[in-house]
Amino acid sequence: MPNVLSFRRFSKASAAAPFLFRALAIGAALTVAACQTQPEPRPLSGKPSPALTPRSAAPAVPAAEATFAFEPFTGAPGNIADELSKSIGSQARGQGLTLVRRVGADATYRVNGYLSVTGGASAVTLFYVFDIVDSAGLRLKRVSGTEDLSGSTGDPWEAVDASALERVAVRSTVEISAWLNRK
Repeated sequence: MPNVLSFRRFSKASAAAPFLFRALAIGAALTVAACQTQPEPRPLSGKPSPALTPRSAAPAVPAAEATFAFEPFTGAPGNIADELSKSIGSQARGQGLTLVRRVGADATYRVNGYLSVTGGASAVTLFYVFDIVDSAGLRLKRVSGTEDLSGSTGDPWEAVDASALERVAVRSTVEISAWLNRK
């Protein structure tokens, strides 16, 4: 009789596998969708709340006076974060952006960076988001994107190489510079 019970348990688990797979796929899709920029809701009064207003207003100071402090990146392993920091520093100089390197130093703007990866053996996608915030912590500008890479048989972070991080740094600093220099 134990063989029959074991077989029934196995059959139920096998029958649940497609459901479990669909649930995981839906969960992954919702996670990716949550990373996309959506219009932020407006209050009922019709006037935007300062905390909820979509931010992309012109910078408050002239470009030549603006300084940026990149906060430690969230979500990335230390070696990836270090490599990206070097690439951003190099690209920022080329774009004429002034970076403040000391943690906690005064800066016109702080940049909060978030990185994540998903994928497997056939393909990996690197997601990045940089929020530029003012001294009050209100987001003024969001820079985001993805980088598609070859797959990795182990940890997806293994697929993230220096050239991918360089492309992220180039696109991000160009977009920040364009925002900073807009009239």
